Amino acid sequence: MKTWELIVEPEPLPGSWNMAVDEHLFRLAGESHRTFLRFYRWERPTASLGYSQDASRVVDVEFCRSHGIDIVRRMTGGKLVLHDREVTYSMASADTEVFTDTLRESYRLISRALLKGLALLGISARLAETSPPAYVRGTMPCFAFPARDEIEIDGRKIIGSAQKRTGPLFLQHGSIPLEKDEALLAAVSRPGETAESLGMTSVSEALGRPVDFDAAVGPLVQGFADHFGVGFERLALTAADKEAVRLLQASKYAADSWTFRRGPSAR
Repeated sequence: MKTWELIVEPEPLPGSWNMAVDEHLFRLAGESHRTFLRFYRWERPTASLGYSQDASRVVDVEFCRSHGIDIVRRMTGGKLVLHDREVTYSMASADTEVFTDTLRESYRLISRALLKGLALLGISARLAETSPPAYVRGTMPCFAFPARDEIEIDGRKIIGSAQKRTGPLFLQHGSIPLEKDEALLAAVSRPGETAESLGMTSVSEALGRPVDFDAAVGPLVQGFADHFGVGFERLALTAADKEAVRLLQASKYAADSWTFRRGPSAR
């Protein structure tokens, strides 16, 4: 049985730190051929931009600044996500024996593990079959529609994910809302989304009762263990890890030059 390393963050963390930790784990997975699974929360509501998005087209920066909402840019692709009252997962690995060497197949494998975790929570969900063309081409946020191979309940997205891949090495992370706030997501988004146009749901809505972070993470971890047939060893970042994360945070994820960059790589 393979053993993967599991990080469950005990406290909510700043968005720039969360993104820096995920990149650090991506680098470690490439250097050491270890597989990491991490679950975390956000210190404040945070809008995250996909790697290639132009902030001016997809997020209302002034609204965010005046309402205490942070903005970060991910190293992964995809569309705008508002992280708030959710479980966020990330997985980093270069193990092609488990994940294959293609983005879509590894994405589907992780989605199926997430489906198993949701089932253990008591939620019946499925993989979306297609992505609406207007959603693919447009500037709508991630939770406007389920994209192909993302997870939905009756056409409403419950998990949105994105992946970065360099050869066999990948990072995939995603948002699992415990509660939803479509009005806030619409206010954060540009250009002028309405709450009624967003096709999302949440763990609490699906179950008809409040579910907190700790109650959701256990079944999700078990879903990964069952689906992949692996064991987990708890991991805490070392002092050297934290210093590397701090450097990444300061030089990249907390810097406006990264978050609000324009040009060919942020169209």
